[in-house]
Amino acid sequence: VPMSLQPDGYFEALVEGIAPGTRYFYRIDGQDYPDPASRYQPEGVTGPSEVVADDFAWTDSHWAGLPLEEYVFYELHVGAFTPEGTFEAIIPRLDELQALGITAIELMPVAQFSGERNWGYDGVYTFAPQNSYGGPQGLKRLINACHQRGMAVVLDVVYNHFGPEGNFNTKYADYCTEAYTSKWGACLNFDGPYCDHVRWHFIENARYWLLDYHVDALRLDATHAIMDSSARPFLEELVGEVDLLRSQVHRKIYLIAENAKNDARIVRPQQEGGCGFDAQWNDDFHHALRTLLTQERTSYYEDYGGFSQVVKAFREGFVFSGQYSGHLRRTFGTSSRHLPSNRFVVFSQNHDHVGNRMRGERPGHLLPFTAVKLMAATTILSPYIPLLFMGEEYGETAPFLYFVSFSDDELVKSIQDGRRKEFEGLMDGGEPPDPQAESTFLQSKLNRELQHRGRHRVLRDYYKHLLSLRRSVPALRHLSKDTMDVIEEPQSQTLIARRWYADSDCLCVFNFSDQPVSVPLPLGAWELVLDSEDARWQTDDVNGNHGRGEAVLVPTPADVASVLVKPMSVLVLTGTR
Repeated sequence: VPMSLQPDGYFEALVEGIAPGTRYFYRIDGQDYPDPASRYQPEGVTGPSEVVADDFAWTDSHWAGLPLEEYVFYELHVGAFTPEGTFEAIIPRLDELQALGITAIELMPVAQFSGERNWGYDGVYTFAPQNSYGGPQGLKRLINACHQRGMAVVLDVVYNHFGPEGNFNTKYADYCTEAYTSKWGACLNFDGPYCDHVRWHFIENARYWLLDYHVDALRLDATHAIMDSSARPFLEELVGEVDLLRSQVHRKIYLIAENAKNDARIVRPQQEGGCGFDAQWNDDFHHALRTLLTQERTSYYEDYGGFSQVVKAFREGFVFSGQYSGHLRRTFGTSSRHLPSNRFVVFSQNHDHVGNRMRGERPGHLLPFTAVKLMAATTILSPYIPLLFMGEEYGETAPFLYFVSFSDDELVKSIQDGRRKEFEGLMDGGEPPDPQAESTFLQSKLNRELQHRGRHRVLRDYYKHLLSLRRSVPALRHLSKDTMDVIEEPQSQTLIARRWYADSDCLCVFNFSDQPVSVPLPLGAWELVLDSEDARWQTDDVNGNHGRGEAVLVPTPADVASVLVKPMSVLVLTGTR
């Protein structure tokens, strides 16, 4: 079908009698290419695009979304979360996640990538849900099922680069620019000639997920790699368009940034000179917590490891707020002291900090059980929005490895060589798992049956209790730095956080040392609601035995002056103001 050139540079044709399911290509200079805005690629990245009907029978008209403060994120990879590796296979697991205390699932990127296994950050068709996951219908069924349960859905999107295989977008227009480079290849053209239509492609993509798929929030990957020197950068334009959209959808929607610059402007309102994102991931919180407990000092961890950094992250958000970074060899970051708590998403693990390790080890592989529990409590009981990575809650034993399934042999070899070079000083005689091998992907699939036995059940119950406290204690549910005092005891490596709201009072004592610590109590009557070393949260047999007793709430007499906190543990006490 011939297409006619329009004044704005687009080619257009009106074709009658096209039904949903019809497959098509665009022919350019005698070659057939998929639609850069394809809604579905049933035969993969080089196959035809398919016309998709917008006639899904949504049953979520009651859904108005959740306040961001009520989000408890659960990040998952669709392919590795279940044996089936599909959108619809997640649905039967939603009830157990909700019972745990999860309020929002966050899907790693689902835009069509090459092959059937990939982290998702190599997507090339931004509007097309991955065919091997179940395509448009499967994703809509999952989102609808979440909303029926009162759970939000967050989608990870990549607006800083296209994947290396199946990217035909430059055949159509100047989607990429050579003005900038990144470790992922060509940067997208957000500020060069003909950039207006590229910017609108991605703004329309955000609108598409939020409107057509009823997604509640978008998490933008690596916004620091979106190069744009224009007077009104793309990110600000995107935030402005989503602000306009909020009034149309009649539900709460959010934009969340990943940004490696520790830049407070990302989440500062635009009227105050900021970019206006609703929240951002805080890697500093993770780095400070992890290095203190593991003593790792390689790569980007070399600047971290001090107890005072954990205290600063808990109190302020960013650790680096203008200090010199030995790893970066420059001063780094801005102060986040005055940013509201609900501007930060914090975690003790995520796909990056597990999967970018050579062998994909989770904290449970590297730390004793006491430290795993302490790490979880520090994250969940912080004044920020917590994120869990799939399987974290029960101590998943499977690694999360880096995996791909490309068809180009040279591309595969370059990835294998690159992975080997990345870890050449850490290989200890071993080789990194082959990203292209199917076995690498299969190793990364969860063993969810683990959560029902032994220490895994203990840990899951512990996470459930933590999330219940965060939800039921008003002082913990209310996220604010203004209603929190943080006391640092450097010699005993003890962090004492007192949080309050209305008549609710809460004292959290985190002991990061290997010695017991006696902590004085403020005046008043306190009730012990968590001791991470209580019999309920212990297990003798890593293969089977569940705890040695039940948790007991202990009213603390008003005249008791102090409590003893065991090594590498946390106490939580509640009271009334």
